Amino acid sequence: MAGNRNGATGSDKDFTFVNSFVKYLLFFFNLMFWVISLLMVAVGIYARTVKHAEATLTSLSLDPAVMLIVVGVLIFLVTFCGCVGSLRENICLLQIFCISLVVIFIIQLAAGVLSFIFSNKARQKVTEVINDAIVHYRDDADLQNLIDFGQEEFGCCGAATYLDWSNNIYFHCNQTNPSRERCSVPFSCCILSRNESVVNTMCGQGMQEREFAEAGKEIHTSGCIDILDDFIHSNMIVLGGIALGLAVPELVGMILSQLLMNQIKKQIELQQYNLNHSSDPWS
Repeated sequence: MAGNRNGATGSDKDFTFVNSFVKYLLFFFNLMFWVISLLMVAVGIYARTVKHAEATLTSLSLDPAVMLIVVGVLIFLVTFCGCVGSLRENICLLQIFCISLVVIFIIQLAAGVLSFIFSNKARQKVTEVINDAIVHYRDDADLQNLIDFGQEEFGCCGAATYLDWSNNIYFHCNQTNPSRERCSVPFSCCILSRNESVVNTMCGQGMQEREFAEAGKEIHTSGCIDILDDFIHSNMIVLGGIALGLAVPELVGMILSQLLMNQIKKQIELQQYNLNHSSDPWS
C-alpha cells in the first residue's frame, strides 16, 4: 500500500487488484456447471412426472430420479453463488461457494475412504439394491432395460447367483406359480454365440430347475456382485482417474474463488485508504 500514499491520482483511481482473467474464468467455469445442473434437474423431473415410475422406484433403496434432482439443485445453488459472486465481486457469495466446495470435497473423500474400509457393508448394500431391482424387474420398462444391459455387459445373472431370480413373482420357482416364466431367468442371462443374429428371448426358460453345471452351459450362473467386484479391483487405476477427474473441478473452483476473494479484499482496502486520504491536505 506504500506506493499509493501520495494521494488519489488518476492512475490510482484506475488501478485495481481484481484480475479480470481470474474473475471471468471463475464466472464461466460456474456458468458451465450451472447449465449442467439445470439439465440434470430437467431430466430428473421428466423421469418422475412423464415416465410415471414412482411405483417401481419408491420401492428401491435410492430413487435415481430424485437423486438426480437433489444433486442438480445442489450444484445449481453452489454454482449460482459462484456466478453471481464472481460477477458482482461479492465476498459473501464467494465464501459460500468456496466453503460449499470444501464440504463437498471432504464428503466425497470420506465416502471413498469409508467405502474402502467398510467394503463388506458396501457390498451388502449393493446386493440389497440389486435384489430390490430384481423383485420389480417387470414393473417398469426402464428398470428392466437397465438390468438387462448390466447382465449382458458384465456376463452375469442375478445378485449372487442365477437363483436370485426366484425372488421375482414372475420367475419364482414354485409349482403353484401360474406364470409362464416360472423357474426361468431373463434372456439377458443367456450365453449368446457371436454368430447368432436373432436373440432367443425364451433361452432362459426353466433354468432355475437345472443344476449349476448344467445351467452354466446355456446361461451365466455367476452373480453380478462378484463380477462387479472383480471389475472394480481390476480397474482401480481407471476408477481412481475418474475420481481424480471429479475432484479437479472442485479444486479449481476453490483456488479461483480464494484468489478472487483475496484480490477483492485488497481492492476494498485500497478504496478505503484512498477515501480516507482524498481530503487530507497533507497527502
